[in-house]
Amino acid sequence: MKRFHVHVVVPKLDESVRFYSSLFGVEPRVLKDDYAKWMLDEPRINFAISARGGETGVNHLGFQVDSDEELAELRAQVVAASVAVEDQPGAQCCYASSNKYWTQDPAGVAWETYHTLGGIPVFGADSRQASMSESGGACCAPTAQVAADNEAKKGCCG
Repeated sequence: MKRFHVHVVVPKLDESVRFYSSLFGVEPRVLKDDYAKWMLDEPRINFAISARGGETGVNHLGFQVDSDEELAELRAQVVAASVAVEDQPGAQCCYASSNKYWTQDPAGVAWETYHTLGGIPVFGADSRQASMSESGGACCAPTAQVAADNEAKKGCCG
């Protein structure tokens, strides 16, 4: 079963944790110095915030799935629509190990679809992801090539 995912970059984590905990009526399931995540059942959402630099606001949207089979089904659906994807099997990001893929919508909003395999003790462990987070970007996000590939695939209806 899919769970909608939203990741927002915030300027002050403690203020945002207080706000979202009040809004959702529960404390975050994961709370680190730079990251917090709520796993809500009503509505079914994985809502994460981070304070690691970067532009404040929605960082990316996505779907969390329960199995690699469901991940493969959703990936096939996107590819069948001629949308470019970037696969990240075994990604080490946001305190979790996951199999995932990324794409971008026509407005440039990043979309992540992933199956979480387990937790890790750091925000990002991959060298590519670590360097992106140090520069203020997302710890794991699609490359500019995904946007370029999607732009190139626009046909009569793009």
